Amino acid sequence: MEIFAEVAQLRSFSAAARKLGLTRAMVSKQVLLLEEKLQARLLHRSTREVSLTDVGQAYLAPCMAAVAQAREAARVVSHAGMGLAGPLRIQAPSSFGSLWLANAVARFAAPHPQLQPMLYVDDALLDPIAHGFDLTVRVGGIPDSHALSLRPLAPCHGVLCASPAYVERMGRPQDPEDLHRHRCLHFSHLTDGATWHFQRGKEQRTVRIDAAFTANNGLVLHQAALQGLGIVYSTTFLAWQALLDGSLVRVLGDWQLPLNHLSALYPASRQPSPKVRALIDFLVAEYQPVPPWDKALEGI
Repeated sequence: MEIFAEVAQLRSFSAAARKLGLTRAMVSKQVLLLEEKLQARLLHRSTREVSLTDVGQAYLAPCMAAVAQAREAARVVSHAGMGLAGPLRIQAPSSFGSLWLANAVARFAAPHPQLQPMLYVDDALLDPIAHGFDLTVRVGGIPDSHALSLRPLAPCHGVLCASPAYVERMGRPQDPEDLHRHRCLHFSHLTDGATWHFQRGKEQRTVRIDAAFTANNGLVLHQAALQGLGIVYSTTFLAWQALLDGSLVRVLGDWQLPLNHLSALYPASRQPSPKVRALIDFLVAEYQPVPPWDKALEGI
């Protein structure tokens, strides 16, 4: 089909042969084989020129489209094979990176022995471009920057929870304002400081808590909550297992916390490389439409 398209456009077997790096005899033979396969004459041949038959004219456009599609498919495969090799620098929050992303990246990399993932976990809002990351996974806190492109990966639901021992000792708050009488465990990287926001239907509340314990790492706060230190502002991707096994229980479950998102960030100045694009597609397939941690909590 590719050879026929060149002959038809150049109106010459010899010119097509030169362009394709083949002999004229090979070009002629391939066109004859195509005509035999289609059981139709595509070209008028003379000693002076080549022209299309009516059937050849009708066949040329879909033939050229098929050739173009085949070339694009070959390009994608070739680039993908080349792209899934070399360093892949990824940054993510400590808790999500440790509990979920590390496992996903390892499974993504397993079929590609030439790929070298480098996962850097840190809860600081690092500039992906300044620090040279190919891909940054972030929970909320998305910068308003034209230098970065974003692709949503999954919803990130907040949840207040505490250990059963703490609830038995201190009681369960019935209203957000009751938090003033409780020990609250606070994540210092919340963008709104020590202010917790709640919504129930159209009703909204804002409570500025007095943090009994503050940390810049969600896993640290999770451990403190398990030890009965207080009520923690956590996420379902971090607290899901403890909520399932009962080592933590929901607090103020009829109130909603602001919805954040897990997002993939990468430099907007260039198209993502095949390995970055492939990893993002892999993570989207992992976490959408409902991430596994939220699916595990359905019905409780």
